[in-house]
Amino acid sequence: MKKILVLGSLNMDLVTRVSMTPKVGETLLGEGLEQIPGGKGANQAVAIGKLGGQVAMLGRVGMDGFGEVLMKNLSVNGVEAYLTQAVQGPPTGVALIMVNDSGDNSIVVIPGANFALGKEDLTPAMFEGCDYLLAQLETPIETIETAFAMAKEKNVYTILNPAPARTLSKQLIGLTDLLVPNETEFETLTGIHPDSDTHIKEGADILFKSGVKEIIITLGENGACYVDATGHLHYVKGHKVKAIDTTAAGDSFIGGLLYGMAMGEDVKEAMKRAVIIGALTVTKLGAQSSLPTLKEVEDYLGGLR
Repeated sequence: MKKILVLGSLNMDLVTRVSMTPKVGETLLGEGLEQIPGGKGANQAVAIGKLGGQVAMLGRVGMDGFGEVLMKNLSVNGVEAYLTQAVQGPPTGVALIMVNDSGDNSIVVIPGANFALGKEDLTPAMFEGCDYLLAQLETPIETIETAFAMAKEKNVYTILNPAPARTLSKQLIGLTDLLVPNETEFETLTGIHPDSDTHIKEGADILFKSGVKEIIITLGENGACYVDATGHLHYVKGHKVKAIDTTAAGDSFIGGLLYGMAMGEDVKEAMKRAVIIGALTVTKLGAQSSLPTLKEVEDYLGGLR
C-alpha cells in the first residue's frame, strides 16, 4: 500500500441544528451544541485512516483542550500524527457550523493555529517515503507551494483540493498533478461554470495550460466528473441517500479517492467507491464523526448487489 501525506487544517467543529439558515439580522434558536473534530485536512486524513489507508497528517494545533482532543482523534482513527505539533500563541482552529432541516450547512472557520504552519517549518525529509501529498486551502498558500515544490523533487504525486474557493498562483497550479475542485471552486479558478460538457472542457483546458495534469470535479449528489490529460470526460453517478448533514461530504470523497489510488486502483475505479463514501457521510451529523469505515462501505455495497 502506498503512503499518503495530508497537509492541512485541524479544527474543532461547534455544530448546532437550526430549522432554517438565518437571514442577515435574523435570530433563530439552535438545537444542541456538539463538539466534533473537523478541519478539511484532518477530515481527509481521517477518512483515509478509517478506511485502512496508510496516512500521516502535517498540521498545527494550539496548546489547549481542543488541540489535545484533535491530536488524540488522529491516532484513534489510524492517522500518524508525528508531523502535527501544538504551538504556543494562537488557539486551535474552530469552525462554527449551522445545519438546517434540509441537511445544508453554513460554516464560519476561524483558522487559529492552522496559519502557524509556515514554509520555514518544512523540510525535504518530511516527504521521504511518501507517494502522495494532499493539500487544501485552510493553511497558508506559501506553505502549500513550498510543500508541493519539495514533494515534486521527491517524485511525489500532488493532489490539491482548492477549498475554500479562491484564485491560485500559476506556481501552485503548475505544481499540481491532480486538481479536485467542486463546481464553485472550478468556476472561481476558470471563470466558467461546469454545467455542460463543453464548459467543463473549456475550463479544464485553461487549467491544463497552467500545468495541471488531471482534474476531478465533484458534483454533489450528481457524483463527479474526471477529465484526463486528453480532455476526455468520465462521469461517475452519485448515490441518492437521505441527507442529514452535508458537512465533510467532499472531504470524504477525496479521502476515498486517495485510498483507492493508494491501493493500486486507477482514478476512474477509485472514483466509484469515493462517491459512495461521500454519500454515506451525509447520512450522519458532523465531520469526522460521519466518515464511514471500510466495513460500512462494504456493507452498503453488499446491499446493492
